[in-house]
Amino acid sequence: MGEEAVRQELIAALLRKIGRAPQQGALQLEKMGGDGSDRVFYRVSPGPGMPLIAVFPSPTLARGAEEQAAAFHIGVHLHARGVPVPAIAGYDGENGLLLFEDLGNVHLQAMVRQARSFAEVEPLYRQAIDGLIRLQLQGVRDFDPRWCWDTPRYDEQLMLARESDYFRFAFCRDFMGKSADDPGLVLELRRLARRAAGEPAEYLLHRDFQSRNLLVHGTGVHIIDYQGARLGPLGYDLASLLLDPYAGLAPESRDMLLHYYVDRVSEQIKLDRDRFAAGYHCLALQRNLQILGAFAFLSGKKGKVFFARYIRPAAASLKALLDTGREEQFPLLARLVGELQEQLEEMQFSRMDD
Repeated sequence: MGEEAVRQELIAALLRKIGRAPQQGALQLEKMGGDGSDRVFYRVSPGPGMPLIAVFPSPTLARGAEEQAAAFHIGVHLHARGVPVPAIAGYDGENGLLLFEDLGNVHLQAMVRQARSFAEVEPLYRQAIDGLIRLQLQGVRDFDPRWCWDTPRYDEQLMLARESDYFRFAFCRDFMGKSADDPGLVLELRRLARRAAGEPAEYLLHRDFQSRNLLVHGTGVHIIDYQGARLGPLGYDLASLLLDPYAGLAPESRDMLLHYYVDRVSEQIKLDRDRFAAGYHCLALQRNLQILGAFAFLSGKKGKVFFARYIRPAAASLKALLDTGREEQFPLLARLVGELQEQLEEMQFSRMDD
């Protein structure tokens, strides 16, 4: 039996187990893409009015089953807490198969692209922020860090290994062919991570909260791809949304949404706005480093050329953050990013934009 046939039988078996068995010969599968993930996705039509999304573990990830278990436990928890995530219809722990309710395929990014002005999508962004705040503040209640498949907390060690070094090696060295081993630069990145890690981190962190992980279904915005959730600070996910290269929000739109977020959070917890702003700046820098590392790795090493077209806007965003004039100055990083920007302008990306 071929791999596709095996997966179809596993889906049919799980549907029978949850009492949603399709009629004989009625089960239809449509394979879907997964952006940066190697997990295997299918749109499942087991019968009229019953569309679902089936997700199998990544065949290339040694801990793929653990990632799926995290998606199950965290998803059940978030749904129970009123966080706008898809309901889980079924889970086969032995094979790592998950069935989610199908909320369509319209990402927030698509709505931004179609909009004639930011005013048309502003209500969707406000919904997204309201959902994020619920995830951060309500989702953390009774959250069990043992559900996390990767690390239980976003901390300084993670920032250095998965963000700063990701930027230095995957982006600077491998993608751009530029050394980023200056000891002074390494010290600046350590100082940045240490400052970012000093932010209060008793909240729930999505860690990839951007427009392609937000589905617009009906009149609601729903959060997906949350299996990497862990404990962390407030500002990181907000930075992920506002700096998102897929959407390319204008600075004035980012500022408006930042103020909306701060106002809404302040209604629920005591927030030192000045401290939050300073911490947000450092967390935004960390996120931007991660974006560039990830896009370079996915496009250069994994052949997912879709991501290459967003490298230049991500580099411009990082340069703008470094030029804001805040008290946290990182001159060597700023000089490096300026040089990389110039180099990017000279590179030909047309073959990657097809």
